[in-house]
Amino acid sequence: MPLDKPYQDIPGTTIFDAEQSRKGYWLNQFCMSLMKADNRARFKAGEQAYLDEWPMSDAQKAAVIARDLNECIRLGGNIYFLAKIGATDGRSFQQMAGSMTGMTEDEYRAMMVAGGRSADGNRVVGEDGDAQAQHQPQGAAGRRARAGRGNGDGDGAA
Repeated sequence: MPLDKPYQDIPGTTIFDAEQSRKGYWLNQFCMSLMKADNRARFKAGEQAYLDEWPMSDAQKAAVIARDLNECIRLGGNIYFLAKIGATDGRSFQQMAGSMTGMTEDEYRAMMVAGGRSADGNRVVGEDGDAQAQHQPQGAAGRRARAGRGNGDGDGAA
């Protein structure tokens, strides 16, 4: 019998629960392997070959190659383990977090310095806050995406 998960309606949030932990076990173990310099060198020398040594799903491997951290999280990755990928690439946690929102590093920093996202409109899926799916990605990437859909006014409105 599946557990009731009332937290699944938090927009833009994947809770790392027991199910996610099981799903991402090998993905997270791969990430932890990057704590050793020899493993980082092997990974950078041949990413696919190194990933193929791990019993991860093809989707998990593809998400790592693409550096799609949001997809890695959906597939069971824990952000604190995934940070090892960013460190291997020479990226700060701030750069990684910004990439997950579609913001540039400067946009993400400014948002956080200003207090982060407001909870207003972001408490449950279906509201109209900036963390809701209909407003993703944010920042420069969001403006580019909206321009491609014909709303190129750059004001951040979808």
